Amino acid sequence: MSDHHLEIIAHYEVYEEANRLIQDNPLEFLRTAEIIERSLNPPPGVIVDIGGGPGVYAAWLARLGYRVHLFDLVPRHVEAARQASDTGNLTAEVADARAVPMSDASADIVLLLGPLYHLVEREDRIAALREAKRILRPAGTVFAAGISRFAPAIEGIVGDLIADPVFRQIVERDLTDGQHRNPTLNPRYFTTAYFHRPEDLLRETEEAGFAEARVIGVEGLGWAVADLAEILADPAARDRLLDVLRRLEAEPALLGASPHLLAVAGHG
Repeated sequence: MSDHHLEIIAHYEVYEEANRLIQDNPLEFLRTAEIIERSLNPPPGVIVDIGGGPGVYAAWLARLGYRVHLFDLVPRHVEAARQASDTGNLTAEVADARAVPMSDASADIVLLLGPLYHLVEREDRIAALREAKRILRPAGTVFAAGISRFAPAIEGIVGDLIADPVFRQIVERDLTDGQHRNPTLNPRYFTTAYFHRPEDLLRETEEAGFAEARVIGVEGLGWAVADLAEILADPAARDRLLDVLRRLEAEPALLGASPHLLAVAGHG
């Protein structure tokens, strides 16, 4: 296991990933879930969640009646995922995204919502995508997430993180080659990662052999709304925001402004 992987595991052994999705950034979960739902056939079906973290998406899908198999590199995440569902539809075990212990063509849906931005070498990202394709059934769909290369710079402007000279240095490298490194102990500055340009995420997905691939902006500019928590708590306001985000989700001129990108593709 590389030093990068050890650093990433150490980060998530203390960082509460479930809280990030449920409390800190519910818009990411809401939008990702609704994008996934567009490709779901009625349960039962088999969903493989590679790099599924503490099981936020896996538990949601298991409650809907799908059989979900989660794999993650972080033991703490795997244990949390095992405790996240009370339906009996969810299994979880430690595995590398490039070598998942599942049979060929065994999944209706494959989620790859975390590994691509933690695999800093292009060949490793392609390997993870090809592993997802191996597992996917011919009529299935893959959802592969990336983080926008421009997300730290935009967040730095909105949250005034650029006042920190160390953060500015981090952003400079992000913008130069997408290789994110955090020499500090500040978890807000994330951990070792690779940040995509939208067109590069699309290109990698296609190179792995997937067909009809497209890239969607998950949160769009919605994440920067000052009173986002209040909007999401108001059903009518939330629906208005989500409707606009849907209309803009595939606009090429705006894709890079979304913190999270989602490549959606068929088996090919």
